[in-house]
Amino acid sequence: MATLLGVKSSVLKQVQARPPFRRRPDEADSSGAGAQGPPAQAWKPGDGVAFFQELRRVLKKSEGRQRPPRPEVLLRSGSPAPAEPVDPNRGPSALTPEEVEMLYEEALYTVLHRAGTLGPEQVDDEEALLAYLSQVFGASPEEHAEAIEGIRKARAPKYALKVSVMSAKNLLAKDPNGLSDPYCVLGILPASGAPREPGERKEQRFGFRKGSKRGGRDPLPAKCIQVTEVKSSTLNPVWKEHFLFEIEDVGADQLHLDIWDHDEDVSLVEACRKLNEVIGLKGVGRYFKQIVKSARANGTAGPTDDHTDDFLGCLNIPVREVPVAGVDRWFKLEPRSSASRVQGDCHLVLRLITTQRATGMGQRGRCGFLSYLQLLGHLLQFEHCAREPDSSWCGELSGPAATLLCLHGAQGDLSPLQLAALHWQVSSRHHQACSLDYGYLLGLLGDLQAHWEEGAVLPREQEESLAHSFSAFSEFGLRLLRQLRDYFPATNSSAIHHLELLLKCLGKLQQFQPCFEVRPFQTELDVDVAAALKRGNRDWFNGLLSTKSPREQPAPQRLSGLIELADTVYEDLQSCYGVYAGLFHSILGVDLFALTFRQLERLVAEEAWVLTEELSPSLTPEAAAGLLELYLTLADTGRFWSSTPGCAGRSPALAGIHAPFLPAVKFWLQVLRGEAKVRLQGAVDVDTLEPVDACSKHSSSAATAGLCFGHIQELWAHLAWPDPTQAQELGTRLSQDVSEVTLFYAELLRKKAEARPGAVTEALCVVLNNVELVRTAAGQALRGLAVPEGAVPRPLLSCSQALEEDLQRDACTVTAHLTSQMVGDIRKYVQHVSLSPDSIHNEEAAAPLLKFLDERLALLNASLAKENLSRVLEALWELLLQAILQALGAQHDASADFFGRFHFTLEALVNFFHAEGQGLPLESLRDGSYKRLEEELRLHRCSTRECIEQFYLDKLKQRTLEQPRFGRLSVRCYYEAAEQRLAVEVLRAADLLPLDANGLSDPFVIVELGPPHVFPLARSQRTQVKARTLQPVFDELFHFSVPAEACRRRAACALFTVMDHDWLSANDFAGEAALGLAGVVGVARGPAGGGARAGPPVTLHLRRPRAQVRSALRMLEGRTGREAQDFVKKLKELEKCMEADA
Repeated sequence: MATLLGVKSSVLKQVQARPPFRRRPDEADSSGAGAQGPPAQAWKPGDGVAFFQELRRVLKKSEGRQRPPRPEVLLRSGSPAPAEPVDPNRGPSALTPEEVEMLYEEALYTVLHRAGTLGPEQVDDEEALLAYLSQVFGASPEEHAEAIEGIRKARAPKYALKVSVMSAKNLLAKDPNGLSDPYCVLGILPASGAPREPGERKEQRFGFRKGSKRGGRDPLPAKCIQVTEVKSSTLNPVWKEHFLFEIEDVGADQLHLDIWDHDEDVSLVEACRKLNEVIGLKGVGRYFKQIVKSARANGTAGPTDDHTDDFLGCLNIPVREVPVAGVDRWFKLEPRSSASRVQGDCHLVLRLITTQRATGMGQRGRCGFLSYLQLLGHLLQFEHCAREPDSSWCGELSGPAATLLCLHGAQGDLSPLQLAALHWQVSSRHHQACSLDYGYLLGLLGDLQAHWEEGAVLPREQEESLAHSFSAFSEFGLRLLRQLRDYFPATNSSAIHHLELLLKCLGKLQQFQPCFEVRPFQTELDVDVAAALKRGNRDWFNGLLSTKSPREQPAPQRLSGLIELADTVYEDLQSCYGVYAGLFHSILGVDLFALTFRQLERLVAEEAWVLTEELSPSLTPEAAAGLLELYLTLADTGRFWSSTPGCAGRSPALAGIHAPFLPAVKFWLQVLRGEAKVRLQGAVDVDTLEPVDACSKHSSSAATAGLCFGHIQELWAHLAWPDPTQAQELGTRLSQDVSEVTLFYAELLRKKAEARPGAVTEALCVVLNNVELVRTAAGQALRGLAVPEGAVPRPLLSCSQALEEDLQRDACTVTAHLTSQMVGDIRKYVQHVSLSPDSIHNEEAAAPLLKFLDERLALLNASLAKENLSRVLEALWELLLQAILQALGAQHDASADFFGRFHFTLEALVNFFHAEGQGLPLESLRDGSYKRLEEELRLHRCSTRECIEQFYLDKLKQRTLEQPRFGRLSVRCYYEAAEQRLAVEVLRAADLLPLDANGLSDPFVIVELGPPHVFPLARSQRTQVKARTLQPVFDELFHFSVPAEACRRRAACALFTVMDHDWLSANDFAGEAALGLAGVVGVARGPAGGGARAGPPVTLHLRRPRAQVRSALRMLEGRTGREAQDFVKKLKELEKCMEADA
């Protein structure tokens, strides 16, 4: 037996390993409904394939709009940016021939009279610079040589050295308090005869001090001596004082600076000031000794040398070593002799300039700012023309040009702020005529801002010129922004980079607004930018409208163009959000997305309102489909706004746009229902009821139906109708259509299967799989039609439940048809178990049946989806149980081995169908008919008295199963141990059935103990009859002399039968109730003393015998023993009473 009990279905064990039945995501409709592009041919009513192709295209387009694209997705192209418009008239003003001639002379003069040192990146070759000027001004060699000769004969310029004494640090402490009171004395030491070699200068240290007492050499004269203020008690003084020294010999003169610690009331400081006040120092050579004497004569201190100032350090800087562009750095202090001890550094700013120039522009007072402006413009134009083939030129000048401008700016005494302003003015003007790199222009603005923040100022005329350049460039930039999409397309990364730099340039210009006395802008920049963008949006939309959907066309022709326009607007808004908006907001603080969205949505909404009003009165299927596509685009546009971070609420212009589209949507849903039926009819016609491939269990028509329902569900999700009432109406209508189409397909499938001659198992399995797939797809579609907010509407819920019931019924029909093919074989193998002789083993008797089931399930497993396999298993299990019950019913007097054999077969089948948890669950296997069969087998193995006891046990179990339909009976039972008797009180009854013609009854109660073989001497007793009442009160006591041990038997009970007394006919049965005796007082616990009544009353529900009670009765009916026949006879009499009452 252990061998057969271990038999498990090899098929069922594989069920759990298989994935559940679902439509594969890569399954495609044979019609090509998944295509994203435009349909191969225009859709016409009645062409279901083309209809769903078009629907899929519309849904795919809407799916791409579910989330804003990332900038890296939008910026697809790295090609060069579109060329910006240029206007030669907006460039620098053209020079007259006379101005060009004077500018040429000025440039040559600058080169030939250059002074100072050049940096490593500059051109220090005079011939190279002159040759470059010849190319720039287009002079012939003869003209160039003549011009140079003229410049050499002209008077040389006057030079001057601008010195700014800024500060010093880490000076020596000369005072007792550990600090000093430093000041500076500085001047120009002129050349003293022959030039000195650099090595000789190091041995000769100069200073503004008394002459040497040891030699006969005279003290050096001071051409010009200036002094700073005294900074008290500090080792890190800050002066920021500026001086100008005339230079006679640029190659030999040098700047000398002493730093002293002030120690007396009148020192060298005051002496220098007095000399400057009396006779001045310009062109006067004086000895330092005379200055000291003058200081002593005017001072209040004594004549001794003990009160002279302490020396802190000095500097000797040859003028010829000053860089052309000037120098701004720290110089280390030097001692005046090898015995001196100094420390610290001094911060100086030095610039070598010219004060008088013998040129035409100099004589006319046009040198400096104006000449630099013209020279820079001329050089920039020349450089740009020379590099025209190279479109990547960013505006950086060549070495000769940069050197020439550096020389001219230094000689013209132009401040860094002036130079930065000039470079910006010329370059920004040049950019409007010949495009430059925005990064270069942004760098110029950064330099200008850096110098301006240092506190430098411009003369008013120059400031006005700079303000005018700002205004001109801003106007140029705003003109470009009006055509944002043309010059800076969102798909071109190069163009977007240019846009970013342009916006930063405009943002820089706005930052200069508070610095000007003359305001360059009349309004705030963000206001001007917003106005330019609005104008550009309007122009762009009007251009699209006139191209795609001109208003003079008829409405049906305009519809397709308006759809394209709405799609273009949506794509533009995506670009605006993903690319443009972040730049404008971060740089200029302009909310470009909100500005553009509100303007464009209003414009496209106006066009949609007008068009829907024209088309709604006479809708066609084609127009309804077009309006649906247009609405989906507009709805996606509105949701794009509400889903954008920082944008609260619905967009105002599109808030009510759904209203004019409602008639078209309703009409289109009607078209959808018809086209879906057409599509499925065609799919079923060509369906061969064979799996589409080795991995699928369904046929081609089911895949088509699933795709159709999937499209409908996606459509509803994208539709997202905003009005709840209208949405519920549309959803209800669509759910009804889905249910109708689903049942239409199921009916087509069933008819096709029935039309096949001799429907085979494989085809029925495919049909069952198709129904399951469509049931799942339709159910998902219906659940998707529910409004997201709140509970599922009742019409939709009813429709879904009705469809589920219909499809389940269809599936059960197919399942029954499928299992009916196995009924004959199952009965044959069950009969084999029944007719097997008792001499063979139970395993041998059940083996053919199990082998047959395993073979059939192997076929079903290969053909059915998991859900359907479970359904077929359940039907097959019920079929087996009924077949075994039928076999048992034909054998009443069989041997115990017969019933044992079937009990073994039943348990083997349970293990087979459970398959160690891979098949049906044990709960479902051991429920329903199994319980009845198991009870039948158990009772067949019981003796007569065991069956009788089971009969009473069933009555006791029945007590809690029913509602009190037949009334209630109140009793009290207890056992009197002293008298060894059971006391039973019948107290009252309530709500009895009216069994007489007058609507009342004449009830009485029969009390008896059972089972009879447990209480053989206990005869039944009865109460008095209570006439004409349904609420009788009996209050009668009965005693039964029975031992307590008998009352403790498992089936021992008191049976109460309520009857209606009739005088002229047999009494009527009103109901019965049973009370177990094992739990009454005196039986279950200590005896009640003295015969006193004990225990609470018990209310019993009256009922009629149920089927499970009669199962034991049937077992007894088939037995021939006297005890069984007497018991059955008594019960038959009671049944006659119940039948007469019924």
